[in-house]
Amino acid sequence: MKKKVLFLCTHNSARSQMAEGYLNSSYGDLYEAFSAGTEVTSVNPYAVRVMDEIGIDISGHRSKKIDEFFGVRMDILVTVCDAAHGACPMFPWTDERIHAGFPDPSGASGSEKEILEVFREVRDVIISFIDEKFG
Repeated sequence: MKKKVLFLCTHNSARSQMAEGYLNSSYGDLYEAFSAGTEVTSVNPYAVRVMDEIGIDISGHRSKKIDEFFGVRMDILVTVCDAAHGACPMFPWTDERIHAGFPDPSGASGSEKEILEVFREVRDVIISFIDEKFG
């Protein structure tokens, strides 16, 4: 039986979306990943682009509020940003809670090339974390 993992971020636009996509793509035989935010926005197009670069399509993802998962049993809850970690409501439907604070690529500025590089760096840190923790 697959373990259910919920990645939680503030806006559910980049970090948590990339983590959900990578875990499902790379370890989908062992885990079923979901993502949500303490607020709802939209999936960042740069996150979609950098995941596509490594062959993972998250273009069909949508931003979801944590409320959608209240009462849904999860094996592991992973907060991927410090703000979500601090603001995360009580979530008693999980067995394990992990905090992995990744930098927010959404605040990147500069040229498109520079912004993409920031997103790639964060993507790669997320991948390393997932490979180490779930691989």
